[in-house]
Amino acid sequence: MNNRLAEKIIQMAKADQKMRKGDGKWDDSLDKKNAERMKEIIGEIGWPTRGKVGKDASFYSWLLVQHADHDVGFQKACLDMMKKEEDGEVGRNEIAYLEDRVRVNEGKPTLYGTPFYRNPEGVMTCYLVEDPANLDKRRKAMGLESFAEYEKSILDKKIGL
Repeated sequence: MNNRLAEKIIQMAKADQKMRKGDGKWDDSLDKKNAERMKEIIGEIGWPTRGKVGKDASFYSWLLVQHADHDVGFQKACLDMMKKEEDGEVGRNEIAYLEDRVRVNEGKPTLYGTPFYRNPEGVMTCYLVEDPANLDKRRKAMGLESFAEYEKSILDKKIGL
């Protein structure tokens, strides 16, 4: 395991979360800086899997890429890498969330119904979902709870977005 890179990823994620949770000043450049650092890390070791950097740093790698909306090409490349990893090296739920993020950024319907936004009336609303009849089947395959449970947690503000 690469402890040096794991620690670097964890420190980047701490700064990311501090800014997003309002504990720090919002800095639009942070996502760009983190994406550039992630590109360097990925160039060095490939996708930061659980086996390469540990479970926490692997999760935080996904989180940092999830916030790289300014570079959808990079997000897509990371998604492709994640999909190619062996079972257990990357969280299936992380793949689902990034898949939906990329699709929203490309103006396409989501597959898993993970992202929500505030509509003009201020109500949390799920983005358009492709093939809604099979949504829960896709969610289950990725280790996600039913859409009804997920939507309730969002509307009850029990989870962060």
